[in-house]
Amino acid sequence: MAIPLPLCFTPQNPPSYNLDSHVGNSKTGFLSSCFSRRTAILRTVCTTLASTFPAFAESPSSVNTVLNGISNTSNWFRYFGDGFSIRVPPLFEDIMEPEDFNAGQNFYGDKAKPKIFSARFASSDRSEVVSVVIRPSNQLKITFLEAKDITDLGSLKESSKIFVPGGANLYLAHSYKIKEEALRTYYFYEFGVNGQHVALTAGLSSGKAYIAGAAAPQIKWEDDGVKLRSAALSLTVL
Repeated sequence: MAIPLPLCFTPQNPPSYNLDSHVGNSKTGFLSSCFSRRTAILRTVCTTLASTFPAFAESPSSVNTVLNGISNTSNWFRYFGDGFSIRVPPLFEDIMEPEDFNAGQNFYGDKAKPKIFSARFASSDRSEVVSVVIRPSNQLKITFLEAKDITDLGSLKESSKIFVPGGANLYLAHSYKIKEEALRTYYFYEFGVNGQHVALTAGLSSGKAYIAGAAAPQIKWEDDGVKLRSAALSLTVL
């Protein structure tokens, strides 16, 4: 059975942690300064959750903390996939299996195994995961026209029904535009679900949605959230 889109970004068998010993808001002292053009744009054009989703304004940390919590990823390894690139956090390992690369192909008339991930990297203990999923846009929203931009799926708020699982605590959402070959819009969501904290970025081109998710147990987000959020925001649709 296929994994629901938003939940496929979380670790499948995350290690267990003692939640009672980790309570409080995210640390801000270690947040890194950001120098990339992408981050500068993010800081100036983002729309905060408080103004876009007034019903979900409660957040585990302040909006300013989240916006400042972006690392400079220019010295991270840049992975190039089919139509996208993403920066991989230091010491993360490629956990794609050989059969994952053949998934989606049809051999001798056999039914092809659905391909879930186009890239997948994890920390050494596999508790923190960065993944990229590619989906035809008409699987996310029924349309007779080829979607060319993420806005064709709906507004930031409307698209949250696609990218954020029901019952999740939505902490933050913003849209931003990056000048690449053309001016491209991305949607960013950060939410908590099933004890996991997830940062998700989605972009779209030529009828394909490119979705990067970075996830970790909520207990570890306090220390590693900046790194994981930055990885998700590094998604570039080529």
